Amino acid sequence: MTATLNIIGGGHVGRVLGKLLSERFAVQDVLTRSAASAQEAVAFMVAGAAVASLESMRRADAWLLAVNDDQIAPVCAQLAASHALDGAVVFHCSGAKSSAELLEAQRRGAVVASVHPIRSFADPAQVAANFAGTFCGIEGDARALALLTPALEAVGARPVAIEASAKTVYHAASVFASNYLVTVLDAALRAYQAAGIPEEVARELARPLASESMANVFRIGAEAALSGPIARGDMKTVARQQQALNEWDEPTGSLYEALVLATTDLAKRRK
Repeated sequence: MTATLNIIGGGHVGRVLGKLLSERFAVQDVLTRSAASAQEAVAFMVAGAAVASLESMRRADAWLLAVNDDQIAPVCAQLAASHALDGAVVFHCSGAKSSAELLEAQRRGAVVASVHPIRSFADPAQVAANFAGTFCGIEGDARALALLTPALEAVGARPVAIEASAKTVYHAASVFASNYLVTVLDAALRAYQAAGIPEEVARELARPLASESMANVFRIGAEAALSGPIARGDMKTVARQQQALNEWDEPTGSLYEALVLATTDLAKRRK
């Protein structure tokens, strides 16, 4: 028989995982913060039934806790107090927290894990439609992963085992590769505009620099991809840029200064 799955939390990640995993699980009950959002999640997934309370959720073979990081442990404790979990798989999709957050479920006989899709979920429909090839960081009990890994592979994911003790550093890597990259590009665009270049033109100026630099990192590695004044050892130019940025916008100047040391270290590795 097809294993059953209940979902607590209906945000972008929960909806996408629910929709995809419905190909391998029988999605039963979906609980979110409000009846309206639960209905929206069910409509997106085209699976499951919206429920109004944790207590009304049926017993399931697997439970996905797609809630905010700080709510994982409290929600898990509520689940463990209200449902029989012996033999069930309980997992969450946080990148920053490990399966240790699910201790209360484990104490009630569940096997636990975490599954973190390494994607930006700003557009859930687009992610769901193009999920094949997505890496997912996984860790947890062997029995939980024995159920989840084949299901993930069946929907096109590429599971990668990670160390639970290094989960926070692992998630910080994703923040560097995604969120902070956007922040740095925003600084570049604003600096272009400060030089009198319209925003739409600034984007086109930055596009080849950013795209080619990223392509080179993934093709030949960060050390070989580094170029610019620090790579050349032109620290006078760096000092002039630092002063100009400090005079224009102090927070951007501070960001530039913080990156100088890291880039200098990278240049030393390059040599």
